[in-house]
Amino acid sequence: MKRILIALTLCIPAGVFAGNPDRSGEAGASELLIDPWAQSSGWYGLNIASVRGVEAPNINVAGMTFMDGSQLEFDRTEWLVGSDISLNTFGFATKVGDGALGITLTSMDLGEIEVTTTDNPEGTGAVYKPRFSNFGISYAKRFADYLSGGLTVRVISESISDVKAIGVSMDVGIQYISGSETHPEQIKMGIALRNIGTPMKYSGDGLSFRGNVPDGDYSMTQEFRSESFELPSLLTIGLSYDFYFGTHNRLTAVGNFTSNSFYKDQFGAGLEYGLKVKNTEMFMVRAGYRYENGITSDVDRTTASTGIAAGVTVQYPIDDLGKNLVALSYSYRTAQQYQGSHCFGLRLSF
Repeated sequence: MKRILIALTLCIPAGVFAGNPDRSGEAGASELLIDPWAQSSGWYGLNIASVRGVEAPNINVAGMTFMDGSQLEFDRTEWLVGSDISLNTFGFATKVGDGALGITLTSMDLGEIEVTTTDNPEGTGAVYKPRFSNFGISYAKRFADYLSGGLTVRVISESISDVKAIGVSMDVGIQYISGSETHPEQIKMGIALRNIGTPMKYSGDGLSFRGNVPDGDYSMTQEFRSESFELPSLLTIGLSYDFYFGTHNRLTAVGNFTSNSFYKDQFGAGLEYGLKVKNTEMFMVRAGYRYENGITSDVDRTTASTGIAAGVTVQYPIDDLGKNLVALSYSYRTAQQYQGSHCFGLRLSF
């Protein structure tokens, strides 16, 4: 598996770096670019090098190995408040030998949309609900004390009542750690390739219609051919460094570069402060900024995001040994013309 991960990291980027902003809007399944986790989204998922546990499959799957025991998490995202879009996410990860196994499920609710026709452009009185979801299975392994790698296979589904599209994607990631004898994980580096997979294509009864047969006097059911679309593949490289102030205070600085195949490239940086009480890091606060060309201009900006994110996590041990923890997280991401995005998460570590 180590050789497979290295080969993918070396070979696939050639296709990823081929993208440019002129291809914006050509990819589908853009919901794969939304970070649905409350803790990591507090700094826009810039923690590709330092992400740990159940949230890792959506950022860098290799980080799933750096946890003890198991983690179970539920998250709710109110996406671009005012758009009536929300996401519900479930994740579970557990140690398996030298590695870790995890599953994630994200469901996107786009609300109800009124049915319109050419005869009733103002609406027929009926409604339909689009359903976007993806399900992932992940495995990660530590090859050495300083190196881990992982793989996620994800099934993507987009549908309404009579049209659907299904695709399969793959994510791979590597994390490298180093440091002093006192702090052996002080320096971290991460590389992740995400959303590499098959093109998707819509099909179903909603693309069918009754029409006359050429050179005939009868009609039959015919179907429009839907154009296929690619997944929003990307390559991310990140660095992380921990500063320690005494035995109870930690400040982590992260840097990140993302090369998007169908969107503008992005640069980001963030900070996280952690306070340890009785050998448990019980309070964390973080913030990040993600920049892309034109994001500071109301005229040239091509995304709803304005690049700023912040969040907080409070976790508390529920046993005397401090091995079982319950954590509550919240994040906020700013947006133009909307009231931002809120995410709430509950995680159990046992």
